[in-house]
Amino acid sequence: MTGSERESFLLATFEGGGAVAPFVTLARQLIARGHDVRIMSDACNRGEVEAAGAEFVSWNAAPSRPARGREYEFLDDWNVATAFEGFCLAVEKMVVGRAEDFAADIRAELKRRPASLAVINDMILGAMMGCEAEGQRFVVMSCNVCAYPIIPGIPPMGPGLPPATSDEERRQHAEIAAGAMSVFDSYLDTYNLQRARAGLAPLERLTDQLYAAEKFILATCETFDFAPETLPDFIAYGGPLLDDNGWSHPWTNPFPEDDTRPLVLVSFSTTFQNQAGLLQKVMDALAPLPVRAVVTLGGIIREAEVRPAPNTTVVHSAPHNLLMKQASLVVTHGGHGTVIKALMHALPMLIIPQGRDQNDSAIRVTWRGAGLSLDPQAGTGAIRDALSRLLSEPGFAEAAASLAGRMTAEAARRDLAGMVEKIAGEGRALPPPAMASLREHTMTGGLYEARPGTSQGN
Repeated sequence: MTGSERESFLLATFEGGGAVAPFVTLARQLIARGHDVRIMSDACNRGEVEAAGAEFVSWNAAPSRPARGREYEFLDDWNVATAFEGFCLAVEKMVVGRAEDFAADIRAELKRRPASLAVINDMILGAMMGCEAEGQRFVVMSCNVCAYPIIPGIPPMGPGLPPATSDEERRQHAEIAAGAMSVFDSYLDTYNLQRARAGLAPLERLTDQLYAAEKFILATCETFDFAPETLPDFIAYGGPLLDDNGWSHPWTNPFPEDDTRPLVLVSFSTTFQNQAGLLQKVMDALAPLPVRAVVTLGGIIREAEVRPAPNTTVVHSAPHNLLMKQASLVVTHGGHGTVIKALMHALPMLIIPQGRDQNDSAIRVTWRGAGLSLDPQAGTGAIRDALSRLLSEPGFAEAAASLAGRMTAEAARRDLAGMVEKIAGEGRALPPPAMASLREHTMTGGLYEARPGTSQGN
């Protein structure tokens, strides 16, 4: 124990690529501090949850994938034409479409056994609704930069925008943020009907559900994000959670010990984004280069779907932290977990985003000179040219090392587990009636405005 009483934590997340590992890491840290921890997630996550020493609770009415694999994916956003369409699909199918089911499951679990504090994945508004209906104190945790346009000054997620440097760019950002809010609010009537059935008052904006929480925690580095100088009190950076959860067996180097060619790690999503063709282009681009490569299929792509080059080893999964200690370069889709790990290891990246949050991860790397980004339709030649530049031009590695130094220093002073432990031991810091005033100070008339009472985000 660390001086606090033993608390009971209920962590709620879902099988969504990088949406699980940070919750498992947080659970492990809280257990090490002497607390009782449960994780609600999809059935396929039972093994890694129990390996961390936490109790596993499966979603029941809400989606619960029995195993990882494309046949179990219900968010088929790889079929949409644009990232915006993918965003709309996620809101429709996940954020709102199944909200009542998530609420029912978490309410049943809280009735079975109350918690001192719940920690809810930021995409599961229904679980937040369920906590609110039960009078359960909770915080929201994002495994990424913020998906909601609620932080003044941060570019809205989706298009992969750099920080605004002019009034024109600020107006553009505000228009895109307002457009995202209009998508959320187009589902407000549906969501409010679900709230009414749970005995809750209607919301004025869909994102007001977030403000029933006591804190919105971003499990990432502020120095990675495009964070403003001041943050709303409601928002906090908790630092990254970077463990290779679920990896317990020894890793065998697939290359001879005397092979000194630069090592390239190629890692795309652990959820299906129809990425086999893109992986093949990357391997074909690597084939004539004087490198060795490890390509992870993420448990999603089948070995028969790709043809490895002679200098490439294909595996279903691998311990990223161990490989990155030996690597010179990472090629990735831009998932937050992989990007943050690569940067913490001072590795430059080639990022080929396929949607979701990936454009936003890519711009945070390329804007600082720590890598390059290509469209997924780029040909093998363009990919090879980018790889050659990243391997031969020292500026990319130097920029990655500079960013790694700042991120490492920040991570050393962050204590996400201590933050939620402290909240659990305190009374409610912000009562639900403050929801509307919080929102009004966060976004006013579609324009970013600083809230009164802000504090330094460090």
